[in-house]
Amino acid sequence: MANTTFNGPVRSQNGFQTVTINSTTGAATVAAVTMGVSGIVATPVALADGNATLTAATNGGGVINLVPNGTQDNTYTLPAPVAGQSFQFVYAGGAADATDFIINTGANANFFIGGVVFHDTDDGSAAVVFSDGNSNSRLQVNVPAAANITVVAKDGTNWQVFGTVVGATAPAFADQA
Repeated sequence: MANTTFNGPVRSQNGFQTVTINSTTGAATVAAVTMGVSGIVATPVALADGNATLTAATNGGGVINLVPNGTQDNTYTLPAPVAGQSFQFVYAGGAADATDFIINTGANANFFIGGVVFHDTDDGSAAVVFSDGNSNSRLQVNVPAAANITVVAKDGTNWQVFGTVVGATAPAFADQA
């Protein structure tokens, strides 16, 4: 596939689309991309109630990944980091979840740096929960009432993490099991 480079603004009278091609079937999936006040706005992606491996084309680059009110603990595995690549996760349930969701880098060598703010619905306290910055490659968001977490690839190895979690049980960073 060829790359096109523009020296100046790009305008379209009929909008933009992103296209993903299934490497097995060749089927094309088209998603509309709309223009917001601050630029391109991507259509949110509703994540499956099940474990999934995410891709930059479908789940990254400004797309909001809507995490369901699950029927099980769901693990969402990030692709290999590419500097600047980002993923945003927003809990989309209508009430506090009875299950957890886990954001997984896939390997302790690809660890998280940073932390998330936790607001405790039991006692109203707040705290920052940090990764260890040297091997924590899993972030478990325990029974969220609300969550908005962003991970950004700092380079080809590590992920910066930040965001907010609201619930009765603090989120936790850990190494691979």
